[in-house]
Amino acid sequence: MNVLLTSCGLETEVIEKVFKDMLVKAPSESRALFIPTAANSPDAIDVLPKCLNDLLKCGMSRKNIFVYDLYDTIDDNLYDHYDVIYLCGGSPEYLLRRINEQGFNKKLQNYIKCGGIVVGVSAGSMIFANNMPNNLGLLKCVLDVHCSDETCEKAGEYKIDRQERIKLGDTQAIIFKDDRMVIVE
Repeated sequence: MNVLLTSCGLETEVIEKVFKDMLVKAPSESRALFIPTAANSPDAIDVLPKCLNDLLKCGMSRKNIFVYDLYDTIDDNLYDHYDVIYLCGGSPEYLLRRINEQGFNKKLQNYIKCGGIVVGVSAGSMIFANNMPNNLGLLKCVLDVHCSDETCEKAGEYKIDRQERIKLGDTQAIIFKDDRMVIVE
């Protein structure tokens, strides 16, 4: 499963490398679907350029980054059109509601099953955890983001069906390998 859940995106060289290693094509040839929908407050909107820069600094071409606001319908087979889906931060409740209302949840789950790459940032990560009803169900536990270094989870491997809350720091990410999840920093 090519899913990368983060607090702050491709914040460190380690997380950036994990992302680049997931790419099948060269970054300059990869196409991304950039979803800023969760950014529905001034503070979250201010972070959107940083999120876009995550993809650009990895070598993706701006012409290959397509913005989707979850208000229009989109092709069913995302895997044929995009190499990466990047879910920005903001309000996880609002983002999850829009995803479910548009039926994008099924498209996103199918995209993941087909091997598509998903990057979640803050709210874009929380929608995959057990924080809210009707979540996208990758994590059985609650996920807290932006946790302090003193309280965040230690890097390492954990059971994929873990029930205990995960506290993810700003320089950490969760990746999935076989039947386990790995927290990297």
